[in-house]
Amino acid sequence: MKVKVLRQVTPFSESYWETFDADVPPETSVAALIDHINYNDDIVDETGKPTTRIGWECSCLQGICGSCAMVINGIPSLACETFVKDLGSDTITIQPLQKFPVIHDLVVDRSKIFENLKKTSVFIGEYTPSDKKASKKAGEFEHQYAASKCLKCGLCLEVCPNYTGGENFFGALFANDCYVVAARNAQKAPQIKKEYAKHFGSGCSKSLSCMDVCPMKIPTIASMAKMNR
Repeated sequence: MKVKVLRQVTPFSESYWETFDADVPPETSVAALIDHINYNDDIVDETGKPTTRIGWECSCLQGICGSCAMVINGIPSLACETFVKDLGSDTITIQPLQKFPVIHDLVVDRSKIFENLKKTSVFIGEYTPSDKKASKKAGEFEHQYAASKCLKCGLCLEVCPNYTGGENFFGALFANDCYVVAARNAQKAPQIKKEYAKHFGSGCSKSLSCMDVCPMKIPTIASMAKMNR
């Protein structure tokens, strides 16, 4: 198969496409496919021209860390959870996420995600017995668990038509974290609700594309409904 990769040497250099030939079993993940291309010391493109290893990020390779988020055949996905047999094409295109600054090849800077969470104080903090009692009474534990599985991989932001860089609208992952914090810390809840309204509620057009690409299948619409109420 042909593997087309959008590459970029530094954050300030021009991006360019490079194509590789690869012969791997259909059960191979895209993460393993990149490893396959990078395996040899002498890497060449499809024309036989020497080139360098493809830069990319990974950690767990089990769909838990979110590090290997990229755009595969036009769809934001985790490379370790995307398999050649499911792509239905002899040509695979791989690009870095486009909503974040590129550092090198498929490696992007997602620090804006965490900067925005810190800036708005969206973290649980001290969890008191009264908070636990209130959460249990409301029967919210199941959804709190689902919402808290967010990997901060950025796929929901990549596909969101309203997210343009995180300057004002913070996206679905922010909405889920707001719900978890508001549900589990009564003292912080009023301020968190204000931050939610300012940085998500007033800007979401409810395309719900975020739920389509979420690798953890988080029901963001339920978080939104609870926060909006």
